[in-house]
Amino acid sequence: MKYVLVTGGVVSGLGKGVTASSIGVVLKACGLGVTSIKIDPYLNTDAGTMSPFEHGEVFVLDDGGEVDLDLGNYERFLDVTLTKDNNITTGKIYQSVLDKERKGDYLGKTVQVVPHITDAIKDWIESVSLIPVDGKEGQADVCVIELGGTVGDIESMPFIEALRQLSFSVGPDNFCLIHVSLIPVLGVVGEQKTKPTQHTVRELRALGLTPHFLACRSAQPLLESTKAKLSQFCHVAAANILNIHDVPNIWHVPLLLRNQNAHHSILKQLNLTNVATAPDLDSWNKMAETFDNLTNHVQIAMVGKYIGLTDSYLSVVKALLHACIACSLKPHIEWIAASDLEDESEKSTPEAHAAAWKILKSAECILVPGGFGDRGVSGMVLAAKYARENKIPYLGICLGMQIAVIEFARSVLGLERANSTEFDAQTSDPVVIFMPEGSRTHMGSTMRLGSRRTHLHNRDSLTSKLYGQVSYVDERHRHRYEVNPEVAQALEEAGLRFVGKDDTGKRVEVIEFQDHPFYVGVQFHPEFKSRPTRPSPLFLGFILAARKLLQAHLSN
Repeated sequence: MKYVLVTGGVVSGLGKGVTASSIGVVLKACGLGVTSIKIDPYLNTDAGTMSPFEHGEVFVLDDGGEVDLDLGNYERFLDVTLTKDNNITTGKIYQSVLDKERKGDYLGKTVQVVPHITDAIKDWIESVSLIPVDGKEGQADVCVIELGGTVGDIESMPFIEALRQLSFSVGPDNFCLIHVSLIPVLGVVGEQKTKPTQHTVRELRALGLTPHFLACRSAQPLLESTKAKLSQFCHVAAANILNIHDVPNIWHVPLLLRNQNAHHSILKQLNLTNVATAPDLDSWNKMAETFDNLTNHVQIAMVGKYIGLTDSYLSVVKALLHACIACSLKPHIEWIAASDLEDESEKSTPEAHAAAWKILKSAECILVPGGFGDRGVSGMVLAAKYARENKIPYLGICLGMQIAVIEFARSVLGLERANSTEFDAQTSDPVVIFMPEGSRTHMGSTMRLGSRRTHLHNRDSLTSKLYGQVSYVDERHRHRYEVNPEVAQALEEAGLRFVGKDDTGKRVEVIEFQDHPFYVGVQFHPEFKSRPTRPSPLFLGFILAARKLLQAHLSN
């Protein structure tokens, strides 16, 4: 196995995930099999219990793993299906070591960070890198490892030491280290500054790791003098200093690396030049150019709880982008804080209330994504009602579907107190309830998670048509609450169709409203399986409906 390690320095949020994904894309374009591992040094066992404001969205895998959003980047870029073990955290490592200690596996030895924790990290990396992720038999040729955080963080020290040991044990021909750093430009001076990168490389080398490549993030392309200075002070060949400057869209990043012959240098370092081919990135080139040349926009209203950080809905944004590109449109997403739509907001923050409603009423389509807790629920209900009554295309995902059911029960069935027991445990009309198999005492990994089958019983339904008139779909889930089966019949008789259900035939998975161009709610998360060249059918239908092109698409 060949390993490519991507580390970061100076500041967080430089784009290590996109850089690691892009390196994987270029190597895959050279005919190599590529897998990925993300190391998160935090103590949490996984990302499942963290707030979206804390770490961005929680990405869900087929096997039910709740992982860092960077694994979503890997899956979208490399078109692979990863496992929860591809996301390593400090919590997982320590838990595995302590479990062994309790069982007596260490035979009475003193359990220490070195060698026990570091050995566990190395063993985990080596075993996970062998798992096939591209649907083909046999292991990958290259494993791209991204180390989260920045070099020097105290929590990442055991991982740095383990990776140093790994690089020594596998040998120089099987290990390549790419360090992502920042080249800032001070406004007053206007000069590209290399000192922060010099310091972070010095710190990395002091820890026993010497970078073979520098991936330098900057606003503008690096000057040759800057490259020469970095080469001299960081002990990296000038040809191995890669510049990842700001680009119109992230699909340009693999092309940037290709144009700088990064693949050739990486293949040479890993002794793979004899088995690799010239990189074929025609599809990426086409996607990047297509997006750059688009002029028509579609106005999308995103009514959510966590709009303060757009990474909270990263996969939804990417799925909208994939669907828009397929329709030759640029997405123009208008973020609306659900609480700003509520009646109380009209009194407390009238300007924000008026602005939110103005955006909602000017949108061509409305999307309500997933979330937890009761904040902003009333505003989401009002958005769903506006979309239903005014025939504006509506897509409700997870919580968004439950919101549509609550709104319909209140407005059409006349159940004024209709609610979810998540928001009102004492409601007299519980149309959304806690799932019987859920845990009320433990939060982590106790939801209905991962890929589950949804049976589409009605082939004439819009959802079935969008998926190609199939009888079932396998999509990823993440929820604790479900539509109350006891009210299903009353809702259906009033016009809310339950067109998709689980294996038992009782749990509602997909709803549609009759006499509406596009009013769909799904309990699953279709955004997690959307790909740049294969947009999610539901997102595609949503965008087509916004432009009144859906019926023509279905006819064709």
